[in-house]
Amino acid sequence: MDTGDALRDDLTRVAAWIEGYYEHPERYRVLPDVEPGDVTAALPPDAPELGEPLERILDDFERIVVPATTHWNHPRFFAYFATSAAPAAVAAEALAAALDVKAMLWRTSPAATELEEVTMRWLRGLLGLPRDWTGVIYDTASIAGFTALAAAREALDLDIRDAGMAGRALPPLRMYVTGETHSHVEKAAIALGVGRNHVVRIPCDEAFRMRPDALAYRIEADVAAGMRPLAIVATVGTTSTTSVDPVPQIAAIARRHGVWLHVDAAYAGIAAILPELRGLLAGVEHAHSLVVNPHKWMFVPMDCSVLFLRNEAVVRRAFSIVPEFVLTTPEPDAVNYMDYGLQLGRRFRALKLWFVLRRFGAEGIRERLRSHIALAQELAQWVRDEPDWEVLAPHPLSVVCFRFAPRGSDEARLEALNAAIVQAVNATGEAFISHTKIAGRYAIRLAIGNLRTMRSDVEHAWRLLKSEARKRL
Repeated sequence: MDTGDALRDDLTRVAAWIEGYYEHPERYRVLPDVEPGDVTAALPPDAPELGEPLERILDDFERIVVPATTHWNHPRFFAYFATSAAPAAVAAEALAAALDVKAMLWRTSPAATELEEVTMRWLRGLLGLPRDWTGVIYDTASIAGFTALAAAREALDLDIRDAGMAGRALPPLRMYVTGETHSHVEKAAIALGVGRNHVVRIPCDEAFRMRPDALAYRIEADVAAGMRPLAIVATVGTTSTTSVDPVPQIAAIARRHGVWLHVDAAYAGIAAILPELRGLLAGVEHAHSLVVNPHKWMFVPMDCSVLFLRNEAVVRRAFSIVPEFVLTTPEPDAVNYMDYGLQLGRRFRALKLWFVLRRFGAEGIRERLRSHIALAQELAQWVRDEPDWEVLAPHPLSVVCFRFAPRGSDEARLEALNAAIVQAVNATGEAFISHTKIAGRYAIRLAIGNLRTMRSDVEHAWRLLKSEARKRL
């Protein structure tokens, strides 16, 4: 067992490595130059029979693992949603691992339970949400969304919790999304027994936002056909374009028909910490649930997704099962987080969020969010000013979708051209950029959200893109 000087030496080496990593993450390739199977081939086929010193394990970590890692903390990581971990939160993760609590009951970790309650109140206040809403931390928005939709199903009072959905005369349940909604909603429909065929895609307007008129029409038609609306999922900051569905109008339709409204603001919701962007969450006070991800744009390491609930009792009603081995608890009024989802044991995720909120303060977080948004707006202007380049979607936050579009090229040619540009830029290891499709058109998608990203990093990525485009003219 590692104790005393050996443990101190190992932790000192780990701390020194982390410090050096954060000081110069740009020295690594963003996207590693490896092929599938390279890491497997570098490791022995069987577990060691005898224990090895941590020094040797760390050597292999540096030799095998680090070079084969995609470095999300790199300042030129611009793919997907660019995330990063604040050093203070990394320290919190180490402490949480050392404590190794299982936050299922209050008594199994009073601090983990109550710190989660406190940080949820803090975050709720920063976002301007109703004071009577309850926040619960999950691992990802996929699980938080699944939990909300399971609660929506429970709220229908169809006795599905006990009787199930099979062998009974139940109406088909319907969920309403758009083509821009994240795919985890469709996965939830599969897991909940709703079925993919009952996930209804509502048309979008020219800004890729759900059309309320089309939503109302579809719900009315489904009800007339004997179907039962289960939930509407509105998005604040869609994955492809960060478009924002008109939540106030959607909420009015949900209220009129008595349908659960879940708002997915996993990425963009954090921006509502900015007073000037508080309007992003307009109308969510009429929703039943809302998800935001501090691990996306609040510098908290993966995983930390927050589900806010108007009535958390519905979630407990959907999931609470108390096995005998945890039944003997003398704290009937305490929160037991095992009642709020599929997991029994839970990690101490609130600790890293608490560290970030205290280390940065609200103003420190706002300063960094404003910087990312400003860089994205500047990039969009560079694209507009460059001949043969075009912006393909609105960019209200820190994601810009654009493409190289020389005159006289058809869509097939443009897709092949831009795909080749993205592949070539990523192959340099100097930046990592992803793509999406917008109304069937291939788009380069550059997301800014890393703590360490500076204007020079965005400029460098833009130079790489233009250089690769010129080679293909």
